[in-house]
Amino acid sequence: MAVNRVRITVERRFTPEEVFGKNPVTPEGPMGACEMFRDGQEFTVEGGMPEGFCASAWAAVYPNLRLLALGGNVPGYEEKGVAYSPCTDGLRPVIFRLERLPT
Repeated sequence: MAVNRVRITVERRFTPEEVFGKNPVTPEGPMGACEMFRDGQEFTVEGGMPEGFCASAWAAVYPNLRLLALGGNVPGYEEKGVAYSPCTDGLRPVIFRLERLPT
């Protein structure tokens, strides 16, 4: 079975203030958006986790990524070969766009 390459694009990072309207955790000062990524950053998956990708974010996006890599589509998405997946950081989440690349 052929496995397709998948591009992961960092669509948007959120700060705690954007999620909660305040900073719910650190009394020392504001916490910024996730520092592991930058908006618009792209990774191409050709097998395993790309270098520099966060392991927690990888675990979160992997189910949809694997589905796309194996040629499937996420139910309910009008655009085939595409999915959006968030990381599991509830304080400063990151939204990723996953896109199956042509072979």
